[in-house]
Amino acid sequence: MTSSANDLAFLRRLRPLAARELRFAMLAGALVGAMVVWQAWCVAGLFDRALRGREPLDTLGPAFALLLAILVLRAAASFAAERYGFAAAMRVVPALRRALLGKLDRVGPAGAAALPTGEIVAALSDGVRAVEPFFSRYLPATAQAAMLPAGILLVVAPLDWLSALVFLVTAPLIPLFMVLIGKGAEALNQRQWLRLQRMSGHFLDAVQALATIKAFGAGGRMVASVGATAERYRRETMAVLRIAFLSSLTLEFFATVAIALIAVLIGFRLLWGELDYRTGLFILLLAPEFYAPLRMMGTAYHARMEALGAASRLVALDALPERMLAGGALRPGFAGGVAIRFEDVHLTYPDGREALRGVSFAIEPGESIAFAGPSGAGKSSIQALLLGFVAPTSGRILIDGTPLDTLEPRHWRRRLGFMPQRPKLFASSVRANIAPGEADPDEAAIHGAAARAGLADLIAGLPQGLDTAIGNGGRPLSGGQASRIALARLFYRDAPLVLLDEPTAHLDDDSEAMIHAAIAALKGRRTILVNAHRPASLALVDRIIRLEQGCIVPSRAEPAEAASPC
Repeated sequence: MTSSANDLAFLRRLRPLAARELRFAMLAGALVGAMVVWQAWCVAGLFDRALRGREPLDTLGPAFALLLAILVLRAAASFAAERYGFAAAMRVVPALRRALLGKLDRVGPAGAAALPTGEIVAALSDGVRAVEPFFSRYLPATAQAAMLPAGILLVVAPLDWLSALVFLVTAPLIPLFMVLIGKGAEALNQRQWLRLQRMSGHFLDAVQALATIKAFGAGGRMVASVGATAERYRRETMAVLRIAFLSSLTLEFFATVAIALIAVLIGFRLLWGELDYRTGLFILLLAPEFYAPLRMMGTAYHARMEALGAASRLVALDALPERMLAGGALRPGFAGGVAIRFEDVHLTYPDGREALRGVSFAIEPGESIAFAGPSGAGKSSIQALLLGFVAPTSGRILIDGTPLDTLEPRHWRRRLGFMPQRPKLFASSVRANIAPGEADPDEAAIHGAAARAGLADLIAGLPQGLDTAIGNGGRPLSGGQASRIALARLFYRDAPLVLLDEPTAHLDDDSEAMIHAAIAALKGRRTILVNAHRPASLALVDRIIRLEQGCIVPSRAEPAEAASPC
């Protein structure tokens, strides 16, 4: 199946989400078509009675009232068709965004790393939004283009076969040229979306590395680079617009020529007496209405192309492999520390990188372990496995003797405390950062956790205390202060298993000493796993497991027979 076919299939899979609204939109469109035919018949009858029949205006009052009612009903049906089309889009867009966010949640950080951050952001924002016109405009327009011309043709054919033949011959020309021109526009649209994603990723990288760019005096070069990328995107957009205007001109040209041809034929036949006045005027009034849905579909076809361009990015996001913890239903309680056993665990990432090769070890409850080794040895992969961000390619992971993949994921993660190298501060209050995801956090526990993490003086000096906003758009914090926030999270959760990934990296000596003191306070009642390089961090633990190239290597702390057979 081609890429475009995959993208279209992806959009079609979304239709059941808005099936009810789309049905109502199509019914309203059918009612509009019926009103169009009835309106043309009434107008033709009014002119025939007033001009040819010479009837006085006061006798035409009921006919004018009927025409007015038809116009009101047509306007109401048109409004309903647009309203239900928009409602269909509003059903799909939030559901699609929720589904993609859920996909990212299941894929986890390790799987999401396969796509650039800028591409993911562009897909979730601009990509999802670009799907909206496909449901609000294109699908209703397609249904209208199928129903109204067919209905008009069935009405006109018994009255005048020649006009019906002209309709039948000229009607396919509009969608034919629409598709021919649309092929070129579709390729341009795909390139435009690719350019937008690259521009988004480039700009996001520049913003995230703003301090480094300024420190190395590279601001001018980065501004020029972002400007050049934006200029290429502008040129790509103008190319798409040129194609769009060309297609609109072509559709209008063929529709105008066809209407003119019908008008000429009707005029001559009226002159020759081969057609009565009311029938001729009725068909002439229907001619623009016959081609209007086809022209509208041609305009909406660009919404389809834009949606297809966006869908290619959404398909890439939806196709990310879900290598996270599959999850069972067990929800055991963990009192004190957690016993962990890895049995011949192998882990290979989707890009082919082999992170772990036959790793086996056992950790007792309450034991503190340090994983040491060079970058890329597999230390972070062990923590990713325990966090459920990835699943082992082969082998078993046992938690208190229970296979990890039989545990309910959310219940298991509630029993974990995690502190990465660079703790993430959410754009919220200090309270919400210490107890993330808690709708009604325990105030006493928050104060206790903050005090144990050495945050009491910092919070006392903040203008709103625990309610002070931090993170993006809030009060800036230093790296050491951010690490203390992350420590406070650990103390607040009081989890039986604590995972620390290079917790003192990038910190000064004072902050490092404070972190080490807090880690020492965590020991005893919890199982602690630390990824570390620094001797001071390694000195805090009961045992060291050394890794190299995904294998356990023997050390003084690990007997030779415990090493992986690499």
